[in-house]
Amino acid sequence: MESTGAATLHENEPHRNDLAHRLNWLRAGVLGANDGIVSVAAIVVGVAGATTDTGAILIAGAAGVVGGAISMALGEYVSVSSQKDSQHALIDKERQELEEQPEEELEELTAIYQSKGLRPETARTVAEELTAHDALSAHLSAELNIDETDIVSPWHAALASAIAFLIGAVLPMLAILLPPENIRIPLTFVAVLVALAATGAIGAWIGGGSKLKAAIRVVVGGAAALVATFAIGNLLGASIIG
Repeated sequence: MESTGAATLHENEPHRNDLAHRLNWLRAGVLGANDGIVSVAAIVVGVAGATTDTGAILIAGAAGVVGGAISMALGEYVSVSSQKDSQHALIDKERQELEEQPEEELEELTAIYQSKGLRPETARTVAEELTAHDALSAHLSAELNIDETDIVSPWHAALASAIAFLIGAVLPMLAILLPPENIRIPLTFVAVLVALAATGAIGAWIGGGSKLKAAIRVVVGGAAALVATFAIGNLLGASIIG
């Protein structure tokens, strides 16, 4: 009966790991969408403060969308590539150490499990059995908390980041372009702040934090960005026209 429970727990473990991995990706997507909302909204509101020309607003917004999506993708690609290179370097180093000094590595693995509370003889048995099964995986997991089969692709991360930014950027573009000229700016403010409150709350829910506090932080920051860019656009527009 006990072995059945242990087997069930072991079978369920990958599902929990997979869920955590998916939640991390979802949280990154929410943050990317949040960046798209704030960045593009600030641009279009700033331009709208300087001119009522829909064409100028569209051009500036489109440039912000494309430039922002590419910037997000490049940043994510570089970041994840560096992480991937570091992980591969650590894996290669561990593989070499196992080939050159297997006994020392076995002692090291035994010491790790002993430090976690296992008795010396139990730790030795666990280390020997794991080494016999898959020495590299055992050391990567115990020493470095790395799974050789679960290394993020830089291309996937870059694409996901760009898509999340584009999804977020759609809202301010539609809010500033579709309504009549006399209500486009206040409507954009409202739509953007509501969307930011939602993304902030969702991000906090995924991370297990306070949804209200996160929503307030994001809304205050977004409102400050919109007010600042609108004021700058208004001042520059008035000075140019004047």
